[in-house]
Amino acid sequence: MKKFIQSLFVRERFTRVTLPLLLVIILVIIGLFSFQKPNKTLSTDQAKTQTENFINTYLMQSGNKATVKEVTTEYGLYKLKIDIVSDLVESYLSKDGKLFFPQALNIEQISSAQNKDKAPNAAAPTAVVTKKSDKPTVELFVMSYCPYGTQVEKGMLPVLEALGNKISFELKFCSYAMHGQKELAENLNQYCIQKEQPEKLNSYLQCFLEASDSTGCLTKAGVKTSQLNACVTKTNKQFKVYDNFNNKVDYQGSYPGFAVQKTDNEKYSIGGSPTLIINGEEISSNRDSASLLKTICSAFNTPPKECETVLSSASPAPGFGSGTATDNSAAAGCVQ
Repeated sequence: MKKFIQSLFVRERFTRVTLPLLLVIILVIIGLFSFQKPNKTLSTDQAKTQTENFINTYLMQSGNKATVKEVTTEYGLYKLKIDIVSDLVESYLSKDGKLFFPQALNIEQISSAQNKDKAPNAAAPTAVVTKKSDKPTVELFVMSYCPYGTQVEKGMLPVLEALGNKISFELKFCSYAMHGQKELAENLNQYCIQKEQPEKLNSYLQCFLEASDSTGCLTKAGVKTSQLNACVTKTNKQFKVYDNFNNKVDYQGSYPGFAVQKTDNEKYSIGGSPTLIINGEEISSNRDSASLLKTICSAFNTPPKECETVLSSASPAPGFGSGTATDNSAAAGCVQ
């Protein structure tokens, strides 16, 4: 029991452990004493002496001593400033000396802190590209099933539609896959669509990022499957994607390799999905369309009128499907 009471004075445990228990104890005590006749009021000196004796006898560990530094009146109680091992603690004592309250709860401060914690995080400043060009080169490295890769892809699609051929954009893939064989297959699909039927890529991604249905989205986007399959077969043979997967060759840690764009991964030291490279510079942009547009447009020597397009500032939700995220940061990713 003594150790339990002593724990009330450990501040870092107060909110998590003590607060709920203390509230219950206070309510029970108030209920027991609320109908009793008032007792004799202690003087401030008596309150000081009684409190010190109580704490030092029942609450303090051997060798330590508490001292009441100040006694004032507040809310009909004695307010005590108690020095407990060089730590000043405010406590309360009923004026009859019957009830001791180790710590008071400031409702305004607690409410304010809670509301502050629940407030949405302010968006980080828009990233600016330092290397300018007349036609910026934008390379986005992802894993096709990484929820944060799909998040930035959803933000990027409206930007690509707005800027069109004003930029040179290429979707690229990390040199390892964290989401199994299905990711290797999807990486190959998207790589080959972009290579052989680039005009179909955005339509395919628009569908795939929503539904995660590769077969259905190939049909919906009008991708020529015979041409796609020929490219996938050739690329798989050239880079031994499935052979390496089955034979556990070229793994990165516990994850299978995807060597199709390994040279570019090494060039930029790509660590995970997503990684955005603009004019050869790695950029940490917010993932909403408005921020991505502004960041990419900062890479122009002279931004075109398309940079004035108004796009959504809501960050897409990670993963597949629609919806928005509450956090617009660029920190989360798929990294081993």
